[in-house]
Amino acid sequence: MLAGSLLGAWAGASWAVRMRGSTLYKVLAALMVLMAAALVVTHVTTLRMLSLPLWAQVPSGMLAGFGIGVVAAIMGVAGGELLIPTVVLLFGPDIKTTGSLSLLISLPTMLVAFARYSRDGSFAVLGTNLRFTAVMAAGSIIGAVGGGLLSGALSESVLIPLLAGILLVSALKLARHD
Repeated sequence: MLAGSLLGAWAGASWAVRMRGSTLYKVLAALMVLMAAALVVTHVTTLRMLSLPLWAQVPSGMLAGFGIGVVAAIMGVAGGELLIPTVVLLFGPDIKTTGSLSLLISLPTMLVAFARYSRDGSFAVLGTNLRFTAVMAAGSIIGAVGGGLLSGALSESVLIPLLAGILLVSALKLARHD
């Protein structure tokens, strides 16, 4: 999965930097809708290993990794929301092992996407918008802490629809962006 994810991250970042802005907004909106659907489906169903033979697991893992790498690079996320259910479906480890594998795949994937975006100077805009960058960084930290606290305080039956709703509203806003 890691090999596919690294290739996918490079390809996804390459596509994203070449896309017209209006196309990128629509792609991001569609991906958010798919993420909301995946979030709901993976939480209302029980995931079990597909029981593929080893000869099919390896190419399936690489192909899935490629797709996850593309999505992660385009969306600017680590991809764990897709990696964890995919690892469970393809290989069937326990959830703690799956979480660790997700981290081991996510970090190099994001580094490859970062390197690809850096190559085109895509991060130069952050230096010219330091105030916006600082506010977004602070918001991310506050959101991570708040989300961590909420995850223990709210049940899945509240959190999942809430997160799916946020993704759908965000997708709608992106789809309407000019």
